Amino acid sequence: MGYDLIIRGGTVVDGTGAEPFTADVALDGDRIAEIGRVSDRGRQEIEADGLVVSPGFVDLHTHLDAQIGWDRTLSSVTWHGVTTALLGNCGVTFAPCRPTDREFLAGMMETVEDIPKQAILHGLPWNWESYGGYLDALAVPGPAINVCGLVGHCATRFYVMGERAVEEPATDDEIRQIAELAGQSVREGALGFSTNRFPPHRLPDGRSIPGTFAEGKELRAVAKAVGQHGGIVQTLTDFSDFDAEMDLIAAEARLARAALFSCTTEVGTARLNDHVMAMRADGLNVTSVTVPRSGGRVGGLFTENSFRTPAWNDLRRLDLAGRLQAIRHPETRGRLVSEVKAGGARRIDAMRHWYYMGGDARPCYTQDAAENLVALGQPRGEHPVEVWLRISDETDGKALFHMRGFNFDLDDLARLLTTEWVVPGLGDAGAHVSQMIDSGWPTFLLSYWHRDCGLYSLAEAVRRVSTIPAGILGLDDRGTLAVGKRADINVFDIDRLEERMPQTVHDFPFGAPRFIQRAVGYHATVCNGAVVLRGDELTGEYGGQVLRNQRA
Repeated sequence: MGYDLIIRGGTVVDGTGAEPFTADVALDGDRIAEIGRVSDRGRQEIEADGLVVSPGFVDLHTHLDAQIGWDRTLSSVTWHGVTTALLGNCGVTFAPCRPTDREFLAGMMETVEDIPKQAILHGLPWNWESYGGYLDALAVPGPAINVCGLVGHCATRFYVMGERAVEEPATDDEIRQIAELAGQSVREGALGFSTNRFPPHRLPDGRSIPGTFAEGKELRAVAKAVGQHGGIVQTLTDFSDFDAEMDLIAAEARLARAALFSCTTEVGTARLNDHVMAMRADGLNVTSVTVPRSGGRVGGLFTENSFRTPAWNDLRRLDLAGRLQAIRHPETRGRLVSEVKAGGARRIDAMRHWYYMGGDARPCYTQDAAENLVALGQPRGEHPVEVWLRISDETDGKALFHMRGFNFDLDDLARLLTTEWVVPGLGDAGAHVSQMIDSGWPTFLLSYWHRDCGLYSLAEAVRRVSTIPAGILGLDDRGTLAVGKRADINVFDIDRLEERMPQTVHDFPFGAPRFIQRAVGYHATVCNGAVVLRGDELTGEYGGQVLRNQRA
């Protein structure tokens, strides 16, 4: 009768780190049925000669918790080979949630992750109270790719403590209730628990979000409760007390199945490596995730993301044609320049981290310090804001600028990425939607760090975006290409693979803007046997599933 789908003659990179080999891959339903020379014909066939066939990629750090309510395609990650996305990071989730808590949770997500509150309130069905009920809601009608989730500390603590959750320590009885609720959420399908210890993440009223200052005993109780059901703990912290935070991460790993935390080069690669390697030598399952390029804001004349002065605020009220006309008017341009110059040396220092992303189809994320806006202006005696305006003028307002905020030193980032405990990710897909767009990190990793730089072999690059993150989540039936595994597969041209320049669209509820970023070089993406992308374009197939904790 033949197989449902056969991918013919590709270079198979199976995710284990083994050397690539040429083979056919046959699928029967949502499973891989045969790898090798397949003589049968398939109901569908994909010719992969000269192309790479790999497992689908796993994105460990997204905030698609809201967007999935109105965008089943989960763009932009689906343009970049991701077949499984983890929701619920950084402690901010929409469940558990009483009906009276919805405004609070939506407002918190808006201020922390730049997801518009009204889009959240009107774009989600809000027909749940428990975390399991939230997962049930995501399954109807179902996403294009797989999603799974962590239950957040903020919602869990607020569910138990109400308004006291924001600033007060939990009593022993409240700690017991918080831990029990977290454990119940893992039994209902959460893959673990996430917590946020980053004080600048604030509520609309300016207070840090619930759980930011929770005592260690509260987090240890939660880690123990979720660990009893095979759950992990994900932590975001500012490392202001480095040793104490690392000790807490070690305790979470000891009590839960694994600990996952976010890091950047600015924390210090060497000292992070010393601490984490000591934990791993002690048998603890500890992994960190970082974005594999300099992360930061993106902005230009056509975005809402520019300077904050009276003249620039007036400029933002205009459409692109009006903005172009304004910056070409000498008097207006003079005011725009003078107001930024009034910021003095502090403003110039900030713009040393600003870079023009170039005029090519492929955005440039890898310029050195000699190419920042300050350096570009020096030969002409220009202030960096004058460089910004000149390039915007010359490109008819199409120019984009990257304002690097972390992982600034690419040499140090290379050292971080080659430690055995770091996996690439931290793209924050679904969050900071009008400010940042790092969803293309898998494409950047493969095109830049593997193909252009040789930091990773192809086998190692694929392992780090598939097998390792799937293992962290306990998704034992995914992440590698092997007979019997789920059919989450990418077919791509490594020689053509690259990102495209970010764009702004207004497709969120109420027309709110967001950045998207496409890619080229993806011949096909298959999720649970369904071809969800062909030739860099989504097909309209929705093969994804809501993946629940397999160990509970």
